[in-house]
Amino acid sequence: MNAVHDSLSRQGLTRPREGRMLAGVCAGLARRFGIDPWLARLLFVVVLLAIPGSQILVYPILWLVMPSEKPAYASAYPPVA
Repeated sequence: MNAVHDSLSRQGLTRPREGRMLAGVCAGLARRFGIDPWLARLLFVVVLLAIPGSQILVYPILWLVMPSEKPAYASAYPPVA
């Protein structure tokens, strides 16, 4: 799972620490694609209405797969082994 988290982090797909509504998936996707988080949430609801049930599977999977943004102070200190 760490390899997936590292890969997504390099691509800029992280769940931000601030601006989350539930888990930060829509906010993370919005940040990655350069759109407003509210627009991403609105698109999420529109797709939910167009394809019922799809987001019930997709959102939890993205919640697990997308890494949470690291705190700003985390990069200043090396990881403890």
